[in-house]
Amino acid sequence: MKLPIRTALLAATTLLALSGTARAEGYLAPSHPLKAYEAECAACHIAYPPALLPAGSWARLMGRLGQHYGSDAALDPKTTAEISAWLQREAGTGKRARSEPPEDRITRSAWFVRKHDEVRADIWKRASVKSPANCGACHRGAERGDYDEDSVRIPR
Repeated sequence: MKLPIRTALLAATTLLALSGTARAEGYLAPSHPLKAYEAECAACHIAYPPALLPAGSWARLMGRLGQHYGSDAALDPKTTAEISAWLQREAGTGKRARSEPPEDRITRSAWFVRKHDEVRADIWKRASVKSPANCGACHRGAERGDYDEDSVRIPR
């Protein structure tokens, strides 16, 4: 079956957008996932999409894994180098990562604060949520990099 040129171009553009080369709004999964990152980092918390922070923040985070927000998350040098290089390639460069947030915390970045300004303080303290860093509590697709606002469900 032959498709008209216009239909073929639309299909190709859609596939390109979904492939990771261009990301849909709300979908932040890395274009090329890294198993070491998912294995090491997701052992303690969600494997945050690298696009949520600029390269400078990731460099500092990886440089101080021995004191990672109150925990010792140190890795062997080879794994640290592999994850660091990947984070630098996949780091945010757009509006989400315009500036490095205080303490290199995703939850303190300007875009995060702006996107969550309607969330009341008591919601962050609910046992089902615990903190702003627990993305999966409200964003059911967070582990897949899906932060689409239409799928948010705030737990009780």
